[in-house]
Amino acid sequence: MSEETTAPSAPAAPTSKQIDSVILRSYPKIVFLWPSFIVSLVAGIFMLFAGAAENAGTVVVSWTFLIVLSVNLVVLSFDFPRATSLTLFFVCVAVVLGAVLVIINFPDVLPAFTDLLKSIHPRANATFYLVFSTVMAIIFVGVAINARFDYWEVRPNELLHHHGVLSDLERYPSPHLRIEKEINDVFEYMLLGSGRLILHPSSERRAIVLENVFWISHKENLITRLLGALQVQVRENK
Repeated sequence: MSEETTAPSAPAAPTSKQIDSVILRSYPKIVFLWPSFIVSLVAGIFMLFAGAAENAGTVVVSWTFLIVLSVNLVVLSFDFPRATSLTLFFVCVAVVLGAVLVIINFPDVLPAFTDLLKSIHPRANATFYLVFSTVMAIIFVGVAINARFDYWEVRPNELLHHHGVLSDLERYPSPHLRIEKEINDVFEYMLLGSGRLILHPSSERRAIVLENVFWISHKENLITRLLGALQVQVRENK
């Protein structure tokens, strides 16, 4: 009498990764200055090798830093909520750049402005750029540390607010939690996928507003999958 054995079949792979919780962190607007930080760091390294002599390269580096910093400050100062605002901004930039090119290539058109433009030679040494980038790096590290001690955690059955050095905790029920996503600034969304996330717990009258949440569309998708998943457990009586 022979026995026939069959190997057990492997379990089927899950269709999607199970999500236990979603972490939400709110950041100040200074984080959007990261392009200026990168440009200043690169400019400082360039000036270390370029030396103290003034040439076309050092002037270009200075103009690049000033333009990037100016655009960054505009992004922090104003909101560009719609495509029309974005289009208007690029039109203004194109007009300014076009005027500069006309003055440079056709100096006889506006001689006064041509002389003024040629007289401007912005330049900074390596110490200036490196000190600026160091200060920005310290601020970014401080913001990151603060965000580690103040954040929200969305779970299937509750909403948790972690805050304080000693990890103080506030709990809110997450069933029937309503979520609103707002993208108030196109540039902020382009830089870090940032936006405003508004949470409406069923037990609270006031909404919870989280400003400048990174990669907000991805976070919203994870929360929707987390709260939309319905798990039913069946217990067998033995």
